[in-house]
Amino acid sequence: MEELEKWLVLAVATYHGTAHRTLGQTPAGRWDEGAAKAGRPVTTTRPTAFLVDFLPVFRRSLTRTGFVVDHVGYFSNALKPWISRRKDLDRFIIRRDPRDISRIWVLEPDGDAYLEVPYRTLSNPAVSVWEHRQALARLRERGQAQVDELALFQMIEQMRRISETAEKTTKRLRREQQRRASATTATRPARQNTPLEIPNDADVVATPAQPFEEMEQW
Repeated sequence: MEELEKWLVLAVATYHGTAHRTLGQTPAGRWDEGAAKAGRPVTTTRPTAFLVDFLPVFRRSLTRTGFVVDHVGYFSNALKPWISRRKDLDRFIIRRDPRDISRIWVLEPDGDAYLEVPYRTLSNPAVSVWEHRQALARLRERGQAQVDELALFQMIEQMRRISETAEKTTKRLRREQQRRASATTATRPARQNTPLEIPNDADVVATPAQPFEEMEQW
């Protein structure tokens, strides 16, 4: 996901600085022209609040132990005043980042601000909603109709171990292949790239035989 986000940012930035055939200029240039005439829009000073406004939204009822979302519990001490009068409150508007479900943002009953609420079990690892769904599907495949939080995170941990083992095995096999390739290259005799030249008879100069200066008598 991080690699995809980086690729998307680079793609947008490249497009923003590339001349557009219809505009006759870069989108960045057209933006500057519009901003010069109408003024630049107001930028947010609260990045987290800006992010929350774009997150998926759903509703949940508040229980005496906090919120439960997809078999995962969330709790904060800041919820206690609401828990005491939860029967008089409607379901809360909740937002969650699919990339990291270790926390949720709960809209206050008066609708003025969002409250960040973490896992009830803080030792649980941060996971994405896709990893969560995959673990849930694995548990259902094993016949577990009733899924609890403990079983869910145990499955996530098991899936991560399998993935890490597979990744290490792949890296080890790749290194072994590279070593075998290097060893083969090192032991293979070098090829003669220069062809052998066979001399022509015309290029060979014959030297006449000379008699020996001394001949040993037997």
